[in-house]
Amino acid sequence: MCAARRALREAARGSGLVYCVNKVKGIRMPLSDDHNSDSDSSRLSESTASSSDSEYSRQSFNSDSSSKPSSPASSPPKVITFDELMAATRNLSNWTLAHEIAVNANFCIKHEDYPQNSFAGTVKQIVHKAFWDHLESELNEDPPEYKHAIKLFEEIKEILLSFLTPGANRIHNQICEVLDTDLIRQQAEHNAVDIPGLANYVINTMGKLCAPIRDNDIKQLKATDNIVELLRQIFRVLDLMKVDMANYTIKSLRPYLWHNLVDYERTKFQEILEETPSALNLTTEWIKESIEDELSSISDESSSPGADGSSKPIISPTLVLNNGYLKLLQWDYCKTIPETLITDEVRLQELREKLNQLKVIACVSLITNNMVGAAIVDMPDFPDQLKRISLPLLEGMNKKNFDLKEALNAIGIQICSIVNKSLSERGLPTLTEEMQSNLMGQIAHIVEKNNPVSSLIDKRIQLFMRSLLALPSFQKCMPAMPGGLSVIQTEIEFLGSQYASIVNFNKKVYGPFYANILRKLLFPEAAMEKTEAETSSN
Repeated sequence: MCAARRALREAARGSGLVYCVNKVKGIRMPLSDDHNSDSDSSRLSESTASSSDSEYSRQSFNSDSSSKPSSPASSPPKVITFDELMAATRNLSNWTLAHEIAVNANFCIKHEDYPQNSFAGTVKQIVHKAFWDHLESELNEDPPEYKHAIKLFEEIKEILLSFLTPGANRIHNQICEVLDTDLIRQQAEHNAVDIPGLANYVINTMGKLCAPIRDNDIKQLKATDNIVELLRQIFRVLDLMKVDMANYTIKSLRPYLWHNLVDYERTKFQEILEETPSALNLTTEWIKESIEDELSSISDESSSPGADGSSKPIISPTLVLNNGYLKLLQWDYCKTIPETLITDEVRLQELREKLNQLKVIACVSLITNNMVGAAIVDMPDFPDQLKRISLPLLEGMNKKNFDLKEALNAIGIQICSIVNKSLSERGLPTLTEEMQSNLMGQIAHIVEKNNPVSSLIDKRIQLFMRSLLALPSFQKCMPAMPGGLSVIQTEIEFLGSQYASIVNFNKKVYGPFYANILRKLLFPEAAMEKTEAETSSN
């Protein structure tokens, strides 16, 4: 099962541009089907996606939520075959591709070729040169040999037809008539083929079908005299037009996918779960760890003086999930992320990196204000200057080989320089060597594991994100900004809105799956009674 999960994970990571080029028109989207779950499952899903704890009653978690395709169904352990694994991989590829198209407005396909100095690029260059040299020798024979040229025009014809939209009957019939390969072969037998004329028709047709960005390429084709070079360039431009068409298709699909994405992703993941029953193991462990953290927190509170330790702790499922989502902001992405979050792994990783950068900037700002606050009180643009010098130096700080201490030293030097320059311009004494040394030393200490300033800022960022997740998803206003974060308020609010959007959408899609897991972990007795009841009824 571990091998199956690894294969599924690699498929999710590998379903990139190459897959898009080949499959973008073949995305299976059974989105018009009605995959609504029963009322109990719907209630569970909605309560999981909301921020109200009251919606999570014991009765809700004892209800049946696995009777329809959109709700997770439990399956007995089984050994999956290679075909089943490949089917799950294909489902995962469609699932991740559809999600990326819908949520990433900048997602597009780029035409990339092998580097010329690479082995693959060298082989491709040699093979292509051999083909075009052979074609040129055939056309220069007396009489000319048109066999390969006709095959090229046949391929060109199919590519042009693939660009047409339904209903473009006139141009469809015209392409089929002009590039009629049977007729061209008959003309070739009598040495009456007008290759330049056919190429000119192809170029004119490409000019009608191409995007405006390809107009210059079409002009260059018209200026090419050598017929073999012209055919070669025609195929180059047709490849670019294929990419343009794929990106146009993606743009057209995006609103439709977004409108139906919740049902589509839930259905696709259910198919993966049926093929690979272990596909929720990591998600279960993630939720289990969050429950244990919450129990530990409740235990600490109950052990405090005056607390009632006799009552059974009541855990909010919403709080459990939100705590799990908060852990993703500090996740070690060398570890495998929960399966239900694979599609957003890259976005979450980028959010974590940016939040870590903002955390360092907030720490530096707090230290500077505490140590030399009087010197910067008349520098209203100091926060902007701090971010301007810090962000480039902190770029890539989550990489293993990144030297954070060296970056902090550089930031400290820059801050001392900026402050001294401002003081000099205002006719005030600059910072002493001792003050500069102390300031730089305190900034460099941020890298230490239990640094009090770093711990304080980290707790306040967590508090802001926790408050953000507690807001109803329809509420647009931001929670109050904790003290010490004003220097990064604009940036953290922007990142917070992105983070909340990812979390709220994830809850909508996987709410029924999380509800089943939470029911089993929080109310094991009820889950056992339900299983026994189902067994006896069968």
